[in-house]
Amino acid sequence: MYKSKLLLVVFTATILLSACKSGYKFKLTSPKKTTLGKSVAVSLEEINGNAVDSIQFFVNNKKIASKGATATINTTNLGVGKHAVTAVAFYPEKAKKVNNTIEVFATKAPDVYSYKIVNTFPHDKKAYTQGLEFNNGFLYETTGRKGQSWLRKVDYKTGEVLQQEDLSSTYFGEGMTIFNDKVFWLTWQAGKGFVYDVNSFKQEKSFEYFNSKEGWGLTHNDTELIKSDGTNRIWFLDPVTLKEKRSIQAYTNKVSLQSLNELEYINGKIYANYWQKPLIAIINPENGTVDGIVDLTNLVKEMKKTQKLDDADDVLNGIAFDAKNNRMFVTGKHWSKLFEIELVKK
Repeated sequence: MYKSKLLLVVFTATILLSACKSGYKFKLTSPKKTTLGKSVAVSLEEINGNAVDSIQFFVNNKKIASKGATATINTTNLGVGKHAVTAVAFYPEKAKKVNNTIEVFATKAPDVYSYKIVNTFPHDKKAYTQGLEFNNGFLYETTGRKGQSWLRKVDYKTGEVLQQEDLSSTYFGEGMTIFNDKVFWLTWQAGKGFVYDVNSFKQEKSFEYFNSKEGWGLTHNDTELIKSDGTNRIWFLDPVTLKEKRSIQAYTNKVSLQSLNELEYINGKIYANYWQKPLIAIINPENGTVDGIVDLTNLVKEMKKTQKLDDADDVLNGIAFDAKNNRMFVTGKHWSKLFEIELVKK
């Protein structure tokens, strides 16, 4: 009898102790939305009033300074976009992680640009344009679709193809850029890119991308390759190791810009085509804010006067920049024309 009572007491105590430990419930408070440059407070509350030993806060998995159950986040250091906010509470023999997100928007609306046509040149309407780049007086272009993916060197004045390398029909070719006499060419869903010698078009090696999953557009600054993946995110790659180092998210003061496609780096800003929209976003590479929108709706209408376009596929895509002469070129998938344009601020 005594032994049974003792077992009952021990069993009851165990249940009470477990209930006490499992009775910890937390609420992480942080603003859902804010604007770039603001400092915002986050806090963690134990709802049942139980005491905790300590609390740590993290933003995008990086620990930030905190005081007790609160912390302050400086959004200037984050850039625009959605960011993960995490609090970890430590209490007797256990720890509890609570997650939330904060969305940071640009502080002002983007400038809006129209354009004027400076010159018009012929373009191969069989080309499903994915990447476009101006290099040493010639136009380089990559195309997509399996069995129709080519790397080309083109005389932009005549449209004549001077050199061509076909990609294996296994792959769907995507964006391209030229850096240090190498052509870097992405594929769509294979998670793989290829490197070619710019002069011989001989393939030298391949590389993989893991974080960004898909390959869409590609360009470069003075030290990095810059890659889009069809979302609002833009990745920065080491040109030697070809590893993704960091990323930004493209946001205006109101929305996230999704489906970013072909890219070009022009005078310190990233220019990005929207997939299936006649627009180009001008993006700050430091924080992701969309500083400008180029509206090329009328250019598409101009093309439709002389060529029937498939609205689903034959869209604006392709931006090239002649840095030496400060000239910008644009075209589209299956477009028969390449346009040199000058932007006009509205």
